[in-house]
Amino acid sequence: MAPFQALASEHLPVQPPTGWLLYDSDCAVCTRLANFWIPTFVRLGLFVAPLQSPGVSERIGLDQSELLRDLRLLESNGTLHSGPDAYRFVMRRLWWAYPLYLLSMIPGLHKLFDAAYRTFARNRRMLSSSCGSPR
Repeated sequence: MAPFQALASEHLPVQPPTGWLLYDSDCAVCTRLANFWIPTFVRLGLFVAPLQSPGVSERIGLDQSELLRDLRLLESNGTLHSGPDAYRFVMRRLWWAYPLYLLSMIPGLHKLFDAAYRTFARNRRMLSSSCGSPR
């Protein structure tokens, strides 16, 4: 698969070592979180870009409305992780978050973690506008 040419900046390699973390840039909360965690993501070999970037929808194979429902993590090898699984991918690779990853894998807590993510995802734009969170 061809790398996201449109997502790369002049000073970063076109294809990140690990992959792309893709977030909804229309959501102020998502944008703020993505920007805050960029240094950590870069250490993990992840580049960060909006889901609305040119070529993302085609590369992932989802229409825009489906694409924007979840955070996405596209590994360099083409594997796609969505929603809570994208969070698990990152937590598994951070020594200090690894215990949270393990907890999120326990059957009952797995469902709770997924439900918490789904609740946030459904309400994130309302949260962004109600708290006046700047991007």
